Amino acid sequence: LGETALARHAARTALICGDEQVSYAQLARQVRRAAGALAAMGVRPGERVLLLMRDTPEMAAAWLGVVRAGAVAVALNSKLSEDDYRHIHADSAARVALIEDVFVAARPDLAQESAAQGGLVVVGASDHRVAGAASWRDALHAARDDLPAHDARRDDPAFWLYSSGTTGRPKGIIHTHGNLLLAGMGQREVLGLGADDRVLATSKLFFSYALEHGLVGPLSLGATAILHPDWADPDSICALVARHRPTAFFSVPSFYRTLLDQPEVARAPLAAVRYFVSAGERLPASVNDAWQRETGREILGLYGMSETFCVAMMTPPGTVRGPRTGRPLSGVDAILRDEAGVEVGAGKPGVLWLRHPAIALGYANRPEATQEQFVDGWFCTRDVFVRDADGFYAHQGRSDDFIKVAGQWVQPGDVEEAVQGEAAVSEAACVPVTDDVRGACELLGLD
Repeated sequence: LGETALARHAARTALICGDEQVSYAQLARQVRRAAGALAAMGVRPGERVLLLMRDTPEMAAAWLGVVRAGAVAVALNSKLSEDDYRHIHADSAARVALIEDVFVAARPDLAQESAAQGGLVVVGASDHRVAGAASWRDALHAARDDLPAHDARRDDPAFWLYSSGTTGRPKGIIHTHGNLLLAGMGQREVLGLGADDRVLATSKLFFSYALEHGLVGPLSLGATAILHPDWADPDSICALVARHRPTAFFSVPSFYRTLLDQPEVARAPLAAVRYFVSAGERLPASVNDAWQRETGREILGLYGMSETFCVAMMTPPGTVRGPRTGRPLSGVDAILRDEAGVEVGAGKPGVLWLRHPAIALGYANRPEATQEQFVDGWFCTRDVFVRDADGFYAHQGRSDDFIKVAGQWVQPGDVEEAVQGEAAVSEAACVPVTDDVRGACELLGLD
């Protein structure tokens, strides 16, 4: 959105959302105005700004405006528990919280709490209903749009990503302005996307996967990002594909399974998509096989983490083979290590360590966790992979998920994938159950 980019892309469409289309020039003005509104509120560089908003152009402009102002953008999961929301608010020491009116209406107690603490700014038409809250749209209307961008250094924090909290309270992952510049690595290197392409991601923008591939990556390429405000469902996504014809489609295995369950006529528009990409969890080979049969297209694997923000490895078109997740992108180094920390060779499982150009600074307020996982420029993913002779990595699961059964280490995901290969089974879950008689662990499959 800088002057050089706008000279090339000003009139091009940056964002599509429903009937709304926003050009690069329009988005740049909205971002400048958002940054001006935050400055008028007294938000200073380095201070955190929470955003609890649907995935709309207004949210995109606000998020980018926070970064332009030198503050730190923290997009929040709209399905957080109230305890997790309070935890993140306190953990981040947020200066301001931008909350869309639909979420204010859904959680009035939290809204009143935030307003009483100060710094609540409501986005939407019903701003006046919350005592003590400011109106974002009023602030935008009054804001200047000619303030220069904050003169950030490469290692200055630009945004935090909060982990899902599956292993305790959500952790704030600190990313920099330099990391942000690397968005779109895989879209550029592996898919060759450019200014004539449209991109659709079904995940929400508070996830690093969608933030990179559904917003910031496309903008870095001069491409068009198709936004879907609410949580994805098959009908709405198929309708978006039919209407806007994206070049590349980014989703997760569970959603691909759901799409396969739709009638053929509903899935028909998907045949025009050039690239399908999957991340977030291991993609079963059975799902990819079924997808190729139904659409004639393969699903490309992608792997990254919130701690790297940008993708770390992808499977290029034409190289999908069985369980392959991908191979490292340019500038990304990967090592597999055993329990003793010794590097393992091809064909042997090991915990993946990454050295990535977009690696996070660490975890906010968690020096011990940062020291444990961020070591000498490397990050311990705690994911187990196997590397094949061609340099492709196949995800095996989490190192803390493996279970010893009859003296052998077993990954429950392998059992689930094997069971789901049966035509009569639509879904499967595998959980450990201790045998009280023998004191051993067995695996119980549920369908």
